[in-house]
Amino acid sequence: MLFNSYEFIFLFLPVTLLVFFAIARLGHEAAIVWLVLSSLFFYGWWNPIYLVLILLSMVVNFYLGELLSSAYRSKQAVKGKCFLVLGVVLNLGVLGYFKYAGFFVDNLNIVIGTDFNVGHVILPLAISFFTFQQIAYLVDAYNGITQEYRFSHYALFVTFFPQLIAGPIVHHKEMLPQFMRHSTLRPNVENIVIGLTIFSIGLFKKTVLADGVARYGSPVFDAAATGEPLFFFEAWGGALAYTMQLYFDFSGYSDMAIGGARLFGIRLPLNFHSPYRATSIIEFWRRWHITLSRFLRDYIYISLGGSRRGSARRYFNLMATMLLGGLWHGAGWTFVIWGGLHGIYLAINHAWKYSCQKMGYLNIEKFSGFKLIAWLITFIAVVISWVFFRANDVQSAIAILEGMAGLNGVALPNAIIVRLGGFGELLQSVGVEVYLGGGSNFILTYLWVGALLVVTLMIPNTQQIMSQFEPVLKVYESSADNEIAFGQRFTAHLVWSPSLRWALVTGFMAALGILALTSVSEFLYFQF
Repeated sequence: MLFNSYEFIFLFLPVTLLVFFAIARLGHEAAIVWLVLSSLFFYGWWNPIYLVLILLSMVVNFYLGELLSSAYRSKQAVKGKCFLVLGVVLNLGVLGYFKYAGFFVDNLNIVIGTDFNVGHVILPLAISFFTFQQIAYLVDAYNGITQEYRFSHYALFVTFFPQLIAGPIVHHKEMLPQFMRHSTLRPNVENIVIGLTIFSIGLFKKTVLADGVARYGSPVFDAAATGEPLFFFEAWGGALAYTMQLYFDFSGYSDMAIGGARLFGIRLPLNFHSPYRATSIIEFWRRWHITLSRFLRDYIYISLGGSRRGSARRYFNLMATMLLGGLWHGAGWTFVIWGGLHGIYLAINHAWKYSCQKMGYLNIEKFSGFKLIAWLITFIAVVISWVFFRANDVQSAIAILEGMAGLNGVALPNAIIVRLGGFGELLQSVGVEVYLGGGSNFILTYLWVGALLVVTLMIPNTQQIMSQFEPVLKVYESSADNEIAFGQRFTAHLVWSPSLRWALVTGFMAALGILALTSVSEFLYFQF
């Protein structure tokens, strides 16, 4: 079931919410069991067979968590480590089979010339998310941070529907204490109004903005997949359109998850904070998919040694972490290359910061001119990496990058050249080619991209708009030196308050979002 569907908005969500508060009069356990059952129904809507795997996964991990907690209490470190290794291996083994078996076997066949076949493996929905979440739970249980004695509580931690399908990846200690508060069992007008506002903003981002610009990015990637050569502006238009689509798609989902949870009085962790304003790749990863970045840092990068063993090992750990992060997103070489690119970006960024610190030039980052250049470099690097993230295969990605590099020439629609008059003739004299048709599509592509880029850089994000009402567990705090923001003067005028003006704005966005529900459009992160 999609957040952006009539079934969810007009049936599942209101029924689940109303019954939750009605049944909560019987106590916490009844309310928790209802949310677990509702979340399992939500998960099984696509394919009920998915329920078998997630239920088995929860039972096994809950039992292992009990063993780990017992080992911690009895100070049996060796026994605890064995259970932890077993749990991690089991979780990664299941993930590896369902998500990577076909990829591994296909590449093995290419290398050694065999013809092995694992058959058709159905990828269970959200397996990457609930696997990582349960691994984090096992590690926390091993360290004595988490102790859970009721399966219903653990099941709610794993399956709570706002964050089940595409995150955020939450910790047990972040969620269960909130559900155990007595205030959570009673309807709260403030929570409902705030939740509906955030959900409406997210719905508008997804159905109007993300799906609106998608029609200008997808045809370019489809053309590259067929081997069609792409001109400079055509390739850049497609790459930038997808860059904006992914931004508002993921930002919209994150808002809808946060808003949906807030209806129940639950604050989810922040997962998205204007990453395209970042002036470095380091800062980008502090803002993009924040809970995944936290997981990769805490459970992979630091486990590999982090920066404790010298610069060379630090760069190796960065690269290994990002390669695994890329592979987590999908079983394909395009995702591996995407992760590798970001590993290289991060290594270069850390080396730059180290060099500036050594030479005493660290304050250079505070100058507006430098910030603009740093932002532009960061943004272009991210756009290039998104090409691999979106492309059907490596060849398609290379075809788009060739077009972006101008290797297939620069061309403009004839209708645009004609309207440019003498300047159009000048462009032709320096080698700009002309083609018939596509003028309106060209203009709309760059109008959409330009408008959405202005929104990302100048308009406050949802967290900033709702800042007076603690929309998430922990707000994002960053120095102004780490971002480029041209529209800070608008911030004070776009802070939400319970007023008629904001009620009309929220209602207008919700109405447009619902009217745009003309076709099924999955969130991009659902495939991971």
